[in-house]
Amino acid sequence: MKFSDIPSHDSVKARLRAMADDRRIPHAILLEGPAGIGKFAMARAFAQYVHCRHRTPDGEPCGECASCRQHESFNHIDTFFSYPVVKTERFKNLPPVSADFIEEWRKFLVDNPFMDFDNWAAVFDKKTAQPVIYVTESDVLMQKVATTAHASDYKIIIMWLPERMNEDCANKLLKLIEEPHDDTLFIMTSDSPEDILPTILSRCQRVEMRRLPDADIARYLEGKMAVDPTEAQALAHIADGSIVRALQLTADSGASRRFFDLFVRLMRDAYQRKVSSLRVWASDLSALGRESEIKFYDYCQRLIRENFIYNFANPDINYMTGYESDFSRNFAKFITERNAEPLINAFNDARRDVAGNGNGKIVNFDLAIRVILLLKNG
Repeated sequence: MKFSDIPSHDSVKARLRAMADDRRIPHAILLEGPAGIGKFAMARAFAQYVHCRHRTPDGEPCGECASCRQHESFNHIDTFFSYPVVKTERFKNLPPVSADFIEEWRKFLVDNPFMDFDNWAAVFDKKTAQPVIYVTESDVLMQKVATTAHASDYKIIIMWLPERMNEDCANKLLKLIEEPHDDTLFIMTSDSPEDILPTILSRCQRVEMRRLPDADIARYLEGKMAVDPTEAQALAHIADGSIVRALQLTADSGASRRFFDLFVRLMRDAYQRKVSSLRVWASDLSALGRESEIKFYDYCQRLIRENFIYNFANPDINYMTGYESDFSRNFAKFITERNAEPLINAFNDARRDVAGNGNGKIVNFDLAIRVILLLKNG
């Protein structure tokens, strides 16, 4: 992982480079900020930069030395990953450690360079369990830092989501950070630093990373994913600063088009008061399953907002795909200050009811009737 593989965050990159170049690296660094913005990728790039034998003049790891090649295959002898895991029957439900799932972890890093927690949680057999860093992890880390670095000046422990350490693990890790070995670096990345043990926080040099600008996400989607510029701008805005969310939206373009078609059916049949057609629509939506229904309601709330904004005739504040914009050209006039908020509330109510195990067909049909009345009052 190189710094150039990560969009934006130029000031953070410069700060980390300076630490390594001046050999004034704190023994514990915490990269903190919203989920999905590239914090763990930054930790990986920094670790590779520290270990690289031939850094480039433009401030990158060379990518060619033995250390860089080992980093890129997740096999560097002096780099250790620590991350939340789940108790499984595979280990007779004993508290596991990160290394128990190293093969799954390496594949996850290849497929999710910007770290999608939901995708990681889905790796485990227990779909309802939440990954945790258990106290057994701190015992393993203590053993690893007790030995001298083999091929580098530093042993580096990269910990993903320290807020997920249980209390016993956090207390043991505190001792390692309070009395660090001279050749050991901790690089931690956190989505919720307020949930980390305060005494650990106080001993880390905290580096804040902020949401990604929409323009940077759009450029990344255009350059790396070959997304159309107009669509890239719309997806970047919807992603709300998260590169992970933007990539999910890109991958789910088929689902978004299906949601758009369902939205159009709902609005046209509701405007024409085709109750029998709306009953079929409610059944079709329910057939997609609870999770898809919830995502559809979220999609509808966004499209209602965008159609309301469309009426202001300011393209710079409108973020829709090409086909959404084409539909809104004629539809937006039906979304006014009188019904925009009630429509959003109606979709939000439906979302809540379905998430609470309500009958999808009934909830969807009730929503459709409410849309008939709200379009009439627009």
